[in-house]
Amino acid sequence: MSIPNIITFLRILAVPLAMYMILTGNMAWAFGLFVAAGLSDALDGAVARMCRARTVLGGYLDPLADKALIVGVYLALGYVAQIPLWLVMLVVFRDVMIIAGVILLLTLKETLVMQPLYLSKVNTVVQIALAAAVLAPPALGLPDFHLFGLELVEALVYACAATTVASGLLYARRASLLFHRYGGVR
Repeated sequence: MSIPNIITFLRILAVPLAMYMILTGNMAWAFGLFVAAGLSDALDGAVARMCRARTVLGGYLDPLADKALIVGVYLALGYVAQIPLWLVMLVVFRDVMIIAGVILLLTLKETLVMQPLYLSKVNTVVQIALAAAVLAPPALGLPDFHLFGLELVEALVYACAATTVASGLLYARRASLLFHRYGGVR
């Protein structure tokens, strides 16, 4: 296994620990793990590029690790009522829909290029920003921030919901086109 894939695998292993820290109220450790996971995401990508160590496995593991971290942290934050449960359900449903679509497409075609949409990248940034905005104040002793007259977390909840729905619809459209191309939908 390559070094970038090992880093990615360690990021996946950090997810249950981050969830446990949130569930037990240890936001400082949860925030630290969340930041470390984010840094490891940048590190594994940089190492893979510099060492020309990109692998097919890494192409699947990296987005899976990102989704596991977001879903795990959102589930835990929803459980402790730090973010709305409807948003947790929306984020989880979108990711399950994407993963199910990938699995279905892989059954129709031998290879599938993992190509995220631009809006999906924006959605990921908003999801990360929301998790950080919830975890950072209690972890670092910061006050709640405000943006456009709203509490920052509330503004990010709305932005996260909008980008989650929009990117989910775009992925559904893309999947529909691919299913038609491969004869999966008649």
